[in-house]
Amino acid sequence: MKTIAIIVAMSKELGLLLPLLEDARTEEVHGTTFHTGRIGERRIVAMECGIGKVNAAMGTTLLLDTFAPDVVVNTGVAAGAGEGVAVMDVVLASGVAHHDFWCIGEEWGRVPGSPRIIPTVVPEEIALARHVKTGLICSGELFISRREEIDTILGHFPEALAVDMESAAIGQVCCARGVPYVCMRIISDTPWCSHDNSRQYDDFWAEAPAHTFALVETLINAL
Repeated sequence: MKTIAIIVAMSKELGLLLPLLEDARTEEVHGTTFHTGRIGERRIVAMECGIGKVNAAMGTTLLLDTFAPDVVVNTGVAAGAGEGVAVMDVVLASGVAHHDFWCIGEEWGRVPGSPRIIPTVVPEEIALARHVKTGLICSGELFISRREEIDTILGHFPEALAVDMESAAIGQVCCARGVPYVCMRIISDTPWCSHDNSRQYDDFWAEAPAHTFALVETLINAL
């Protein structure tokens, strides 16, 4: 049976994911809780890694070392990076990148030893689904809240559709370890709008978009 790992950053995201698991159990490894079970014919290992790229990288490494999954899926929420996406849209990553990394002698966003655009798997069944946009997702250590911040990111990565705080770190670890990686994020807020996107973000959770997280089940069955 194929093992698929699912990584989310926050307990709110995990709470929307766990109801999809059959025969769910928990297992603690070095202080981190993993949730195991099934979705259809796939064995699932799910974890909440915590917010930010360091937490994401540590969690991904522990998960790979402990469970050796066949595929890693990262899902959760992200900010929209332009007028091509709206709240409740889903962005399926065609690649992921670090928007806040630069080292002398390197292109902006390229970590030495890693591709500037870190590759992802793009399942066709999800790419063709309604309200799904396929494009670049960028990650950094900031909650993006102002249009000026989005403009700066787009200045380096004009093709970006979404911005989060974990996807590129998870992708970098998977790339280094040769594990296929799928990243799918739901747009929770749009900092490029003139209104308060922090309030928009809070309202998004009040709507409890469980129906959108149900796309994860379709994704798992497609892998």
